[in-house]
Amino acid sequence: MSQPMPKPADIHCEALRIAGERVYRDEVIEVTYPYSGEVVATVPKATLEDVRRAYRIARDYKPTLTRYERYKILMRAGEIIASRLDEISRTITLESGLCRKDSLYEVGRASDVLLFAANQALVDDGQVFSCDLTHHGKSRKVYTLREPLLGVITAITPFNHPLNQVIHKVAPAIATNNRIVLKPSEKTPLTAFVLADILYEAGLPPEMLSVITGDPREIADEMLTNPDVDLVTFTGGVAIGKYIAGKATYKRQILELGGNDPIIVMEDADIEEAATLAASGSYKNSGQRCTAIKRMLVHEAVADRFVELLVQKTKALKYGDPMDPTMDMGTVIDEAAAIQFESVVNEAIAGGAKLLCGNVRRGALYSPTVLDRVDPEMTVAKHETFGPVSPVIRFGSIEEAIRISNGTAYGLSSSVCTNRLDYITRFIRELHVGSVNVREVPGYRLELTPFGGIKDSGLGYKEGVLEAMKSFTNSKTYSLPW
Repeated sequence: MSQPMPKPADIHCEALRIAGERVYRDEVIEVTYPYSGEVVATVPKATLEDVRRAYRIARDYKPTLTRYERYKILMRAGEIIASRLDEISRTITLESGLCRKDSLYEVGRASDVLLFAANQALVDDGQVFSCDLTHHGKSRKVYTLREPLLGVITAITPFNHPLNQVIHKVAPAIATNNRIVLKPSEKTPLTAFVLADILYEAGLPPEMLSVITGDPREIADEMLTNPDVDLVTFTGGVAIGKYIAGKATYKRQILELGGNDPIIVMEDADIEEAATLAASGSYKNSGQRCTAIKRMLVHEAVADRFVELLVQKTKALKYGDPMDPTMDMGTVIDEAAAIQFESVVNEAIAGGAKLLCGNVRRGALYSPTVLDRVDPEMTVAKHETFGPVSPVIRFGSIEEAIRISNGTAYGLSSSVCTNRLDYITRFIRELHVGSVNVREVPGYRLELTPFGGIKDSGLGYKEGVLEAMKSFTNSKTYSLPW
């Protein structure tokens, strides 16, 4: 049974977390429940002075947590999150419109991130090199160690994973003894505040984490250019990512900017498996994932059967009230996004694509949608459609599949459905992406493993707990007689 919406009198007024201190402001941003459009909370509009104070506090604090203490904080935070699973899931659903199945899964992923970060905090990350390796060498050894950044980390996160996108930046920062100032999306800030409070409760020194909300037009530049910032880690759109790249000069930048990921189905593929992967990869999280399947490239020899199965699986999905635990899909982030998806689908239909199911919109609720015989140059396939739309593109050869796959500005991940080793090796070698998953969705990974893209999907620097911890540290080299 779906849960009742909060009444206006129940609207929650949140506060900034500046080094743990709760700070309220008269000017606020309203947070709405996408399914009904009702305001469910307000968060403060931070001032420039709020932002600068957060960085001053972080700069002046020198973390002294041992590896074991960092491990304990992260593990304790994971225990608290597990004990509050239902509550946190509801918060995610309320601010994002994601169905309860997706928000519960997201909370579970967050626990995995904390587990991996905690264990990596215990790993000695140094190296040892003997120096008597050549005729002019010496009896010495060179050692390396990794130290936290001298300055502060700026983290800016998007709306589509209100917990997991945040924790993928915060947990590695804690594991490496860094200080971080976080700005979650103004559309989905509530879960970030919940996480901050959990980490404080778990023992994190408040000076190591501040959470700022506000109008990006007013505070973002300060978060990019403040002299106390050493590194900017951002997940979001290409335009903003490229703005950050130009603005945050001489600061390290980790930019994850989305994708237009294909599933490529060859003539020898298990078509039932491929269609199941296609539906799951396209509609999970309402299609609002950088690694969601955005294009379905299918060999013409098996396309009719694939499309038949895909339509069956799409029509079997239940979508609607996100709080209803039986729903497979909730809303997209807001009505404007749903209108945009409807527009690009209608444009494709006008251009000759065949609508097989879906393209039904009510407010921010947009149905899972299948289009067949899509031209790769249509907007719905050429650009990232960040919603539950499945454009099927037919091809005749592996060369054509590779050309179409590489024919967009993005290069994040991909899925390949085939059993032929010669096909697999060609795809791994020739697809211009950061990841190739064989007989899996493009988004498959462990929270520990490297993740990231090239081209307009990013600068080639990887995320994931292990890579983030490397990026968040400085490597120091020293040598001793031996």
